[in-house]
Amino acid sequence: MKNALDETLAAAYRDDPESDAGRAAARELFERYRERVYLWCARRVRNREEALDLAQDVLVSAFRALGSFEGRSRYSTWIFTIARNRCHRAMRAPSLVRDDEIEVDDTAAPGADPVERFAREQDEERLLSLMNQVLEPHERQALWWRCIERLTVDEVTRRLGITGSSGARSVLQSARKKLRAALERRRMEEA
Repeated sequence: MKNALDETLAAAYRDDPESDAGRAAARELFERYRERVYLWCARRVRNREEALDLAQDVLVSAFRALGSFEGRSRYSTWIFTIARNRCHRAMRAPSLVRDDEIEVDDTAAPGADPVERFAREQDEERLLSLMNQVLEPHERQALWWRCIERLTVDEVTRRLGITGSSGARSVLQSARKKLRAALERRRMEEA
């Protein structure tokens, strides 16, 4: 089972979840994705403890829904969609609560650390510069709409005027691959 495709393992579980083979298939799937899901969550929320909680929540949810996984997409796409949704929900700003005992003037402004803000802005500027160097204009635009403006892939597809079956997915994947490779080259040069 170690070399079986993810979709094959999911089908083995779906076919007979109570059997030893079904349980072994599920165990193998979650072993494959446990660390990757945690790292994905950690990059989004930037808090180790919260990422651990989110990753556990994702894996439990995926296990509960594994029997309904129909294989219409790759298993990795399916589980990372669950992870994305959980992280987005966790990162939403909490609703404001009024507390009459707290004096507003005595509280520090969030993110007021100028050194941290400067470092973050520098990182963003370097990333934007790298995007301008390695990506085609339509790739930059697609990535901006998807990652910064948080448009759906369908909306990005519509705005770019793409008519193919995969829509903007292939453009986004290509852009991300190029950007990852460029970031890795830059890290190697700086090391």
